[in-house]
Amino acid sequence: MRALALYKNTSLALLTDLYQLTMAYSYWKEGISERKALYHLFFRRKPFKGGFVVAAGLEAAVHFIELLKFSEEDLSYLEGLRGWDEVPLFDPAFLDYLANLKFTCDVHAVPEGELIFPQEPLVRVTGPILQCQLLETPLLTLLNFPTLIATKAARICHSARGDSVIEFGLRRAQGIDGGVTASRAAFIGGCSSTSNVMAGKFFGVPVKGTHAHSWVMAFDDELDSFYSYARAMPNNCVFLVDTYDTLEGVKSAIEVGLWLKTQGKKMVGVRLDSGDLAYLSIESRRLLDEAGFHDTLIMASNELDEYLIADLKNQGAKIAVWGVGTALATARDCPALDGVYKLSAICDPQGQWLHKLKISEQLVKVTNPGILQVRRFYKQGSPIADIIYDELLGLDEVPCLVDPLDTTRQLFIKDADESRDLLKPVFLKGERVYDLPSLQQIQENAKRNLDIFHPGIKRLVNPHEYPVGLERQLEELKLQIIKQLRTTRH
Repeated sequence: MRALALYKNTSLALLTDLYQLTMAYSYWKEGISERKALYHLFFRRKPFKGGFVVAAGLEAAVHFIELLKFSEEDLSYLEGLRGWDEVPLFDPAFLDYLANLKFTCDVHAVPEGELIFPQEPLVRVTGPILQCQLLETPLLTLLNFPTLIATKAARICHSARGDSVIEFGLRRAQGIDGGVTASRAAFIGGCSSTSNVMAGKFFGVPVKGTHAHSWVMAFDDELDSFYSYARAMPNNCVFLVDTYDTLEGVKSAIEVGLWLKTQGKKMVGVRLDSGDLAYLSIESRRLLDEAGFHDTLIMASNELDEYLIADLKNQGAKIAVWGVGTALATARDCPALDGVYKLSAICDPQGQWLHKLKISEQLVKVTNPGILQVRRFYKQGSPIADIIYDELLGLDEVPCLVDPLDTTRQLFIKDADESRDLLKPVFLKGERVYDLPSLQQIQENAKRNLDIFHPGIKRLVNPHEYPVGLERQLEELKLQIIKQLRTTRH
């Protein structure tokens, strides 16, 4: 329940769009609600014009599925819905069907903390088409946002070059759930802690915090405010020094820090929240070192993002801890991952799989057919390419990767010494078979994956394009289906 702790006493079956229910009802009316189908959740473009994406949100999706049940209150609400003619939308017998619905699908998913790329399925759902359909909206809302924020956090932490990054975004986040979800996802992406106390309680994320400008302003003198805070919180003294004059504030902090030493305590740090952070951090470091506070940390905040942090590092800023809020918790420069959930195969009455795809005038929106899996290939421990393949077709002995957006670009995987599939079984016939790792294990998995990939994919500008494509047989089948569809529809 950890990932859905905010809603532990609430039915979430109605966390969906109405059209999912109207389609489910239509499947039921047509008598095909139990027809076996297969859907994939994936995204089309990397956010932030970056080179990678960090998977997140699976734990919440697992708990949602385990708790999926329509309550009496849910069914009563649905019973009251009306169409344009004021006739009830749903037959009472359908609502009885929902009341007794038991989840029986297979779900395969990429574990949290894995690096993933466009067109690669993040989740694969196989089972009765009505059940698969009902999962579309909840899976997208539970996976898109945390994956986005984990990716943003990874970019920011990479720019910090090993310095601690604290997630500060609750006050600017999109509501309660947005803030709590962002805190968990930011930890996956590499943040060391959060200011969000609720996230600390729910997920075990370390919490950090000091005081605001209002604390200093509540006193007649800045020095008095620091002394008062030190007396109240002698084991948590990080002083915000820029309320009036930053370098004078550092001098006041040093005076209080000397007093703390006489009490057997220490000044942990000072925080800069405005001004020229490069200059002020260098001067603050000089003042602190001259006073003997060599281990006192300098923390910075003030509308930081990965680009500003990278620039400050290049300028030689003496900042050891970065507090990042709005840009992280809201993914301000790219506020949504374009995740989608598409039908890729359906069984005919004889139980044979039929490949399905969606055609579009935009090549990037043409979906991939089949029972898809992602095989990652390695050489000397480093990933060298990903191939999306159909489990029915399999892989050639020497796999060939085809760029789905330019079929003339092909890559034979000849020199890999290891490979593995990314999609792991999570539910089989509705029963969970996957042990959820701890949040700390997920963070470690993300860090390990970021470390072994080519550093070029982590560049902020013009990142290296990691090779990802369709297996050659799958690409040929896809083109064949597209030709058939275009022929029969003209």
